[in-house]
Amino acid sequence: MRIILASTSIYRKQLLQRLFNDFECLAPAVDETPFAQESVSTMVDRLALAKAGIIADQHPEAVVIGSDQSLLADGKILGKAGNADAAAAQLQLLSGREVVFETAVALVSRNRDISLQRRVPTLVRFRHLNHTEIQRYIERESPFDCAGSFKAEALGISLFEWIKADDPTALIGLPLIATAELLRSAGCQIP
Repeated sequence: MRIILASTSIYRKQLLQRLFNDFECLAPAVDETPFAQESVSTMVDRLALAKAGIIADQHPEAVVIGSDQSLLADGKILGKAGNADAAAAQLQLLSGREVVFETAVALVSRNRDISLQRRVPTLVRFRHLNHTEIQRYIERESPFDCAGSFKAEALGISLFEWIKADDPTALIGLPLIATAELLRSAGCQIP
């Protein structure tokens, strides 16, 4: 069975390597701009499915996995910061707050007529972060390609008071428990 991860994220690739050694990664051309009045949950569901769907259209014989992650803080949808100033602003906004990260995963196979999806929320409580801590963290990790501007699998874990989740990998960007469930539903043998 040909498996494709519809992502160029090194974090998602590393996570999927826990389940498979043999898969491809392809970049989906998806506009990730939120729709007007779209909730975070709806947006991550839509984008995960769109990413998997675009690659599945190009490779109908494959089983394609797409994922998306975001959160809402102070009425703003936070995605990838992209640069140091935006990362600092995101972390300042998140400082001392409890927020829900929404991570969606979709599995699409055109030849098998499969379209499956799950969303996994992760509740996170950030510690109160001062300016110096934020700057030090950004200098050490450059978390510009992560929703919320932190890497929970690395030094970013030090920014939290606690994490509550049904799937600890969801916060990193690909909920492996849900992904394994979807893959088994598509006929993949895991383990």
